[in-house]
Amino acid sequence: MTQSPHAEPGQSGGFLAEIKDAVTTRAALLVLGVLALQLAFITSYVGAFHHPKPSEIPIAVAAPAQPVAVQTAKQLSALPGKPLDPRAVQDEATALRQIRNRDVDGALVIDPAGTTDKLLVASGAGASLSQAIEEVVGLVEKSQGRTVRIVDVAPSAAGDGRGLSSFYLVVGWCVGGYLCAAILAISAGARPANIHRAVIRLGALLVYSIAAGLLGAVIADPVLGALPGSIWALWGLGTLVVFAVGAITLAFQGLAGVVGIGLAILLVVVLGNPSAGGAYPYPLLPPFWKAIGPWLPPGAGTYAARSIAYFKGNDITGPLLVLSGWAVLGSAITLACAAGRRGKAGAAVGSGLPEGPDALPEREAVR
Repeated sequence: MTQSPHAEPGQSGGFLAEIKDAVTTRAALLVLGVLALQLAFITSYVGAFHHPKPSEIPIAVAAPAQPVAVQTAKQLSALPGKPLDPRAVQDEATALRQIRNRDVDGALVIDPAGTTDKLLVASGAGASLSQAIEEVVGLVEKSQGRTVRIVDVAPSAAGDGRGLSSFYLVVGWCVGGYLCAAILAISAGARPANIHRAVIRLGALLVYSIAAGLLGAVIADPVLGALPGSIWALWGLGTLVVFAVGAITLAFQGLAGVVGIGLAILLVVVLGNPSAGGAYPYPLLPPFWKAIGPWLPPGAGTYAARSIAYFKGNDITGPLLVLSGWAVLGSAITLACAAGRRGKAGAAVGSGLPEGPDALPEREAVR
C-alpha cells in the first residue's frame, strides 16, 4: 500500500492515498469503458425501437388481368413515405411462392369482380411486420371503398408469441458464445500463450458450440414447443452461431486483451441485437440498423432461424455465409495473434496483473 513519507508504519497515508491504492489507472479506464458501453446500449436500443416505421416492405400484387396488377403496384409505390415496395406478379400462385421463398413479405391479390381483395401475410417472419402490411394496405383499400381479407400463409406457432422465439433463441446462443470465450480468458489469460493453446481454445469452443446448439434447439422445440422446423437444421445453425460469436470474441481478446470482451459485447449486443430484426424486422427499422443487421451474427442467425422454422429453409444461404465468414475471420485472427505471441501468455482476467508481453515471470509465461 502506498504510504505518506511521514506516516507511521502500519498507518494509512490518508483517504486520497487509499483511493489511489485501491483504484488503479487501469481499473478506472475499464470502468469508464463499461460506462461507455452502457450508454451505447441505451442509445442503440432506444434509437432502433422508439419509432418503428414501415419502409419499402417488399410486397407482390396479383390480379386476373396483368394491367390491373401493374396499375395497383404503381399506386402503392407512390404512397407518401414509400412504406411499400410493390411488384406486379403473374398470379396468386406466383405471389404465394415468392412469400414462401422470402422474396416478398406479403401479397395483395385483387378481385376486380368484387369489392373484397385478399391480402397474404406471413406472421412467422415477425408479427409486427405482417401487422404493418395489414395496416398500410388496409388504409389504401378503405380509401378506395374496398376491403381486404387477411390470409396468414406462414403463421407463427402457437407457442411462438409474436414470432419472437427465433430471435431469443439466437440471442441465447450469442450470449453463450461470448461468455464461453470470456471464461477461457478468465481461467488462463486473455491472450493464449502460443498457437497450440489457441487451437485448444478454438477446439474447446467448438465442442461447447455443438452442445449449446443442440440443447438450445431441443429446448425451443420439442421441450417448449415454441419453434417448429427441423431440429437438425436448428442444431447446425446454433452450432455455427455460437462458434462464430465465440471465435470473434477470442479474436478481439487476442488483439486487445480483456478489452476484447467489451468489443465483442459492443459488436454482438450493442450493435447486433437491436438490428437483428427480432421485435421489428428490417423494413421497420431505421436505415442504419436496417443496413448493418444482416451482416452481424444476431441478424443473420435470426433470419436463418425463421427460415428454418416457417419457410422450409428458403433463402438461408446468405445468412449462413455471413456466420461462416465471422467464424473463419475470428479463428484466423485468433491463430495469427497467438502465433505472434512467441510463448508469452496474457494475464488471466481478474488476476490484477498487466497484460503486456513481458508482464509475467518466465515460469508463468508458458501456462
